[in-house]
Amino acid sequence: MTCNDMLDKIYGFDGGEMFSLRDRLQIAVHVVFCPRCAARVARVEALRDILRTGFFPVPPPGIADSVMDRIYSEAFDMTADMPFDAEESSPEVPFGGWVVTGLIILLSLATAFMGLDFISVAAAQGSSFLLPVGITIGVVVTGYGALFIGSHLKELSDRFRLR
Repeated sequence: MTCNDMLDKIYGFDGGEMFSLRDRLQIAVHVVFCPRCAARVARVEALRDILRTGFFPVPPPGIADSVMDRIYSEAFDMTADMPFDAEESSPEVPFGGWVVTGLIILLSLATAFMGLDFISVAAAQGSSFLLPVGITIGVVVTGYGALFIGSHLKELSDRFRLR
């Protein structure tokens, strides 16, 4: 019996019909001499045991209501412990720290292209390397900009008189 024949029988077995004695002997002999197939058979049997015993237990009825009540009650308890005004949407983060961090990020992204390793890899790989680098830089700059604007929206709108 080849590996493909044995795996077809193992993967195709749905638990309803049993293997014949001949099939079981062939599978057992093959598994003894083929460690790769033995590992696959062990994984399939472990998965069948998980599915048979109910790996994901069913939650008791009414648990959703109790969880939502607990979340609702904790939401009001948390407003007293917040280090910032509960009416504002974000805590106070220093404006200058964000600007300095943004400049460091932009400087590091701009100088990344000047390294010797970058030049050799970019020359060897071409556009298949530069495309993911460009996407990564775009995601970093866009994400940082969104976090900066989101955390300082009130301050920026006051500064540029956007109200």
